[in-house]
Amino acid sequence: MAANALRLTRPSVCSPSAVLCRFSSSGMDNMGIGSSRSALERLPFDNVVLRKLPLDPSEAPGVRTVRGACFSRVQPQPLKNPRFVAVSSGALALLGLSEEEVEKDPLGAEYLSGSRLMPGSEPAAHCYCGHQFGQFAGQLGDGAACYLGEVKAPADQSPELLKENPSGRWEIQVKGAGLTPYSRQADGRKVLRSSIREFLCSEAVFALGMPTTRAGSIVTSDSHVMRDVFYSGSPRMERCSVVLRIAPTFIRFGSFEIFKQADEFTGRQGPSYGHDEIRTQMLDYVIETFFPEIQQHHSDPVERNTAFFREVMLRTARLVAQWQCVGFCHGVLNTDNMSILGLTLDYGPFGFMDRFDPDFICNASDNSGRYSYQAQPAICRWNLARLAEALSPDLPSERAQAVLDEYLPLYNTFYLQNMRRKLGLLRKEEPEDEVLITNFMQTMHNTGADFTNTFRSLSQISCPVEGEAVDDTEAIKQATELLLQQCASLQELKAASRPTMDPRELAMLLSMAQSNPTLFNILSDRKTVARQLEKLSRLKELLETTEEELKAKQTEDWTCWIKQYRQRLARECEGVSDVKMMQEERVQVMDSTNPRVVLRNYIAQNAIEAAENGNFSEVQRVLKVLEKPFCVQDGLEQPGWLGRGGVEEPGERDEGEQGEPEEDGRGAENRVLVPYDSKPPAWANEICVT
Repeated sequence: MAANALRLTRPSVCSPSAVLCRFSSSGMDNMGIGSSRSALERLPFDNVVLRKLPLDPSEAPGVRTVRGACFSRVQPQPLKNPRFVAVSSGALALLGLSEEEVEKDPLGAEYLSGSRLMPGSEPAAHCYCGHQFGQFAGQLGDGAACYLGEVKAPADQSPELLKENPSGRWEIQVKGAGLTPYSRQADGRKVLRSSIREFLCSEAVFALGMPTTRAGSIVTSDSHVMRDVFYSGSPRMERCSVVLRIAPTFIRFGSFEIFKQADEFTGRQGPSYGHDEIRTQMLDYVIETFFPEIQQHHSDPVERNTAFFREVMLRTARLVAQWQCVGFCHGVLNTDNMSILGLTLDYGPFGFMDRFDPDFICNASDNSGRYSYQAQPAICRWNLARLAEALSPDLPSERAQAVLDEYLPLYNTFYLQNMRRKLGLLRKEEPEDEVLITNFMQTMHNTGADFTNTFRSLSQISCPVEGEAVDDTEAIKQATELLLQQCASLQELKAASRPTMDPRELAMLLSMAQSNPTLFNILSDRKTVARQLEKLSRLKELLETTEEELKAKQTEDWTCWIKQYRQRLARECEGVSDVKMMQEERVQVMDSTNPRVVLRNYIAQNAIEAAENGNFSEVQRVLKVLEKPFCVQDGLEQPGWLGRGGVEEPGERDEGEQGEPEEDGRGAENRVLVPYDSKPPAWANEICVT
């Protein structure tokens, strides 16, 4: 098949090839024009989805409602002077490409930004709908992303990868390549800061062992668009940039919502409502292509579709459990951002937690906290329920409900499995483990402990050795001092406890809740107000606390938990003949489960500001660090570039950038250089992501 695919080139090149060969040296006579084609030009495209699912017959430019189709043909809009910011060798290898051949290709940045089309590419945009913040939004679709095609996996691709991607093809997209029929009021472009965040986080999440779409490259340009970064009425020009995204497919929950009948709350309906035959066609394509074992084992359509939904549910439960265990918050868990394959999809206002807070909200525009850290498991189940509705009647509602009832127990199982590894509880599973884990998380919250670093520190707390008492005072003291290093100061806790709502607004809502409950429910909700009141109560308590009193309370809290932990570790050692070997294994597992480095917002922001000032070396440096998040890499312990007031090492500079200082006030006059694996610096609290 692969050999045949490589021969599917346009026959028109044969004649010029023969002419060219006459002027070649004798040693080149038999090579033909194919030898002059670059690796990108030789990519074996096989764009199956465009043959299997309906295409929009209209190719007219402009935004429009697309009925009875899953894809629309588009033309990516070229960038002015495109150039690479960074590439991911691991992601490009999925396509059989090397970092060197892509970067050295004089047309590489044009091809991987959509500015020039590779032979065999068929650009298109995918039509989908979505529930956004709980409300059905109608037609959405690829407003900035552009499908370029599906590339056949290299013949030597690992069996493990092919098991995860049984189609044997990798869909490639360029995000930020211009207008599509689904761009709505936007311009189809992405800018450098958002592109860097998506590029780095895609590869960071993969390196952490979580299912995700990949990012092969990021390209920037001399094309500019106007953006109001903070929605403050102060827009500025920013560079258009494009990310190359790679996945088996980008089909999502919302892909099946294009057939939805008019929503009872918003009145909107899917653009392909009534085209039930296309829904069945898409369902058949997805199962046959990406879930072939389910297709083979179920001849009855209802049984097959139920097994498919159960697998999507299982993958989703496993994925969100992994997110929770590394402190990752997606930020915009709408149904249009949920992958049908259980991949982390669409990196926007994501965030890895610094100080542990179950109410952590990474998206500054999520005023209600719908997509907060602790809400993610329940929201994913809610989204699965919307998918089930979209699949009806191919998936009967009673069968879907039975599958949904399995979600929470499965999620809890995955979560506990991950957490036991993170705590080094490898030999036994005890009912009390859930209480131990809950108490650990509560203690982190009470003390304002850093999520990533506190978990990483646990491997330094050993099992009680022979002859050592479980309640050994010195051992408990050392462990407590270790974890106290990750706790927040009084000043940090006060800042974190300040209500985000204006006091006058809060007072008005409290009054309205009593006098006009109907209007109150329109303007706000009790959960949001309760969260603000909790913050106020906590702040009042902290204002009456001294630093010494706080430290004493933190010490007491951690001492109490460490006593519980050591008792559990002692039971872990029971019956073990070689405790030392067991401890070494435990440390190895914990240090390969609890990352040393994650993509904290301040790390991404520093790399963004370096790139905006024409220096791409920090993006490339951060990528190297994130590719090995569990290891210490010599020479890569701390940033090589820091904003104003910091230090800067020589690095690759963007020749198209004059390097003018930023004028938006985000600068770093008082920034301090800190290692990538440290708690975030004070200026990190000022970062706002929407």
